[in-house]
Amino acid sequence: MNEPIKVLIVDDHEVVRMGLRTILERRPQFMVVGEAGTVAEAVEAARRTRPHVVVMDVRLPDGSGVEACREIKQELPEVQVIMLTAFADDEALFGSIMAGAAGYILKQARSQTLSEAIERAARGESLLDPSVTAQVLERLRQMASGARDEFSSLSPQERRILALIAEGKTNKEIAQELYLSEKTVKNYVSNILSKLNLRRRSQAAAFLARRLDQG
Repeated sequence: MNEPIKVLIVDDHEVVRMGLRTILERRPQFMVVGEAGTVAEAVEAARRTRPHVVVMDVRLPDGSGVEACREIKQELPEVQVIMLTAFADDEALFGSIMAGAAGYILKQARSQTLSEAIERAARGESLLDPSVTAQVLERLRQMASGARDEFSSLSPQERRILALIAEGKTNKEIAQELYLSEKTVKNYVSNILSKLNLRRRSQAAAFLARRLDQG
């Protein structure tokens, strides 16, 4: 593309955001259009700045980067999201890909690797860090063969929260009933949606209803 690649940086640590901004602004092909430190800020900033690529930390204080990715892709499907994390977490990786992320880069990656990943994502290419590609392919093969029961992957607490979602309860109501913080419930809901390969709470409720119907 002839115009600079507009990049939104999302990380809850200001020092990390500053470092990424410094790396990218040294390269004329990039233009950093904004920064965010939470899920809510990320979605709002993406809506406002319309970046070509979002570099998204997996872990954010008010939820997960997977959740933010999912919300951004639902509203702005043309925006590409690259997940950035300190370690290769299989669940976070798979959830990210299912949420529509273009790829997943480790924070230990060289600056040139990150730059090339952003350029590839901006061109609409899918990318995966080589160290975790095999894990994703294996999980996809398991899903294709029907070997993986999504419901069985839920923890007892996640199953309780799924049941309350199906009853139409809000995160605040679930938090009060289970004596959890609303932020903790939000994280649980994000994990449940990722494990069930779903995008919305209504889909989770329908999933549980179908499972109960099947006995």
